[in-house]
Amino acid sequence: MKRPFTLLLATVLLFSFGCEQIDEDYPYSWKPERPMTIIVPWAAGGSTDQVTRVAAKELENALGQTVVIANQSGASGSIGTRNALRADPDGYTWTSGAASSLGTYSVLGLVDTDLDDWHLFLTVANVAVVSVNPDSPYEDFGDLLAAMEEDPRISVATAGTASSGHNVMDLISKTAGVDYRHVSYDGGNPAVISTVSGETQVTTLLATEQVEMIRGERLRPLATLSKEPLEIEGYGEIPSIYEWLPDIDYATNYFGIWVRKGVPDEVLETMERIWEEQISNSEELKRYARQQGAIHTPYYGEDARERVWEKVKSDAWVLYDSGQAEVSPEELGIPRP
Repeated sequence: MKRPFTLLLATVLLFSFGCEQIDEDYPYSWKPERPMTIIVPWAAGGSTDQVTRVAAKELENALGQTVVIANQSGASGSIGTRNALRADPDGYTWTSGAASSLGTYSVLGLVDTDLDDWHLFLTVANVAVVSVNPDSPYEDFGDLLAAMEEDPRISVATAGTASSGHNVMDLISKTAGVDYRHVSYDGGNPAVISTVSGETQVTTLLATEQVEMIRGERLRPLATLSKEPLEIEGYGEIPSIYEWLPDIDYATNYFGIWVRKGVPDEVLETMERIWEEQISNSEELKRYARQQGAIHTPYYGEDARERVWEKVKSDAWVLYDSGQAEVSPEELGIPRP
């Protein structure tokens, strides 16, 4: 009877030693004990959904734990964001999107939150593109501007009120002194499809949401909201909107994931190390950026906040000047840029 007991004891000790070795090999101070959830507050297939799924795979590889993507669209992304804000601050519930939205939800009266409620972890900067149906008569952005000066009913599809595409079009409208007819959809993908099908005439969605239709010549890109032309792999170059509107002031639109403040220190330390060591060197995110017309921007912490703050100021006052704001940005401590 002694041998089986001795064998069992040795097995237990060996197993325990093996587990200890595995734990010692794990490089981070926080190891999730169950799957993490990242709420995507927009429909599947849009720019936020796309890049968040790439980042989630990188997190799974680093943490050795499943990362679940939960699409919770509605109310310009505020529903999913509110759910993440109300979640327990244990590090298991994150959300995502355009980071500047965290600073403008309160301007719209949608969610009582601002940048300082969140820890920001950015992945890419997305560039908006003004595109039209290829059967339209507009060969360049100048043609479209001239048409909008004559006809304020030209329809522009976006992912909803206060979405990045909507803010872009309001900025164009304000800068060029033209009007348009806004057509709102529940996410970037249906908005793009509406212009492809001819249901709408123009879309100002991000390059990441349009890129396949641009490559397939089902959309005609006229201008990019960046100071430099945008090169899209498999298509070519899209001219800068500054050729036609040199006075337009468009701040960089950063995307990523974030978690409400109050999470344990070890969660924050772990994610910062992952961003520094894994996300900043991620070949998958770099490849995604090259293919989708985005820029790899692996910023976090105060650096991320300072970068996003410029976009918050720009978007907040565009919303106010266009009559969409429920609360003045000034009341919320957001200065005019």
